[in-house]
Amino acid sequence: MIDTHCHLDFPVFDGDREAVWARARDVGVRGLVIPGVRLDSFGRILALRGEGCRIAFGLHPVFWGEHPEDALAQLEGWVRWHAPVAVGEIGLDYMVSSESFEVQARLFEGQLRLAKAFHLPVLLHVRRAHEPVLALLRQVKFPCGGIVHAFSGSLEQARAYIRLGFCVGIGGVVTRGQATRVRQVAARVDAASLVLESDAPDLPPLGRIGERNEPACLGEVVATLAALRGVEVADLILATTRNARRVLNWQE
Repeated sequence: MIDTHCHLDFPVFDGDREAVWARARDVGVRGLVIPGVRLDSFGRILALRGEGCRIAFGLHPVFWGEHPEDALAQLEGWVRWHAPVAVGEIGLDYMVSSESFEVQARLFEGQLRLAKAFHLPVLLHVRRAHEPVLALLRQVKFPCGGIVHAFSGSLEQARAYIRLGFCVGIGGVVTRGQATRVRQVAARVDAASLVLESDAPDLPPLGRIGERNEPACLGEVVATLAALRGVEVADLILATTRNARRVLNWQE
């Protein structure tokens, strides 16, 4: 399995990061992607790159007020010199103050253009903003695809992203029975467009809500996903791993 979204650099893992990675390998996780959220996180992320561990750099929309004026220029330097597999975590978040929406849009568009220039996919953070995100992707004519992290939109929106070359990220929320829309998308979207993610330390599966999430919990995610789709777990692991490698241009 590949965990396509894991914040292993966060301080909550400082005490047992190696043990977390070991537990993940024990359940079959062979690769993970650590996305960036702010410039001050990039050095920690870079230090974690290694066997099975890929990195991405991005300016998260929730921190719109904390990114410096030259943030895009600094991000370009990190991308140019350190060869991430993607630009991310980027996007739009309409669950924060509406006064930020214009700033978020400029930041998102700038990062899309940067990723396009470097021929890199993007890792999208989208909350209550799928239509504006889709509109910007079309406006920029973004050709490199990527992953819609922690997808929470409709089946129609999922298919719109897929037509633009994106995969849909499925994590712990799919194990929760009340998450009907996520479960519908997980059950019905094309298998060639599904990838797994933990979003650790956030969004743990059912039975672990309130606890720190870990990439080892992908075992529960893939079991639920296989049951929803009526397929074998082993087949789904092969498919999602293949999808992750394709969309991220993951080279061994």
